[in-house]
Amino acid sequence: MNAKIAVAAVLAALALAGCAKKEEAAEAASDSAAAAGEAMDAAQDAAGQAVDAAGDAAAAAGDATAAAGAAAADATAEAASDATQATGEAIENTGEAVQDAAK
Repeated sequence: MNAKIAVAAVLAALALAGCAKKEEAAEAASDSAAAAGEAMDAAQDAAGQAVDAAGDAAAAAGDATAAAGAAAADATAEAASDATQATGEAIENTGEAVQDAAK
């Protein structure tokens, strides 16, 4: 997109040069070159901002992944604890049932 702006500026300079006197053409070409330079600077600034935004998005994605991993680890630990407790209760109940059956 920015390259298109630069090309349009150069074409505008050429059109002005074709219509104007030699002195005016040189001035128009100089003005056009300056405008093309400004367009390139703006394009570079926009590209830099896009890179920064992509870096911020990647950092946010990393943070979200870490948070999801921590939540998954907590959920797994809780499920394992619950399963261990349920197993202990089942063994206790089985022991009581065996004792009652032996009476």
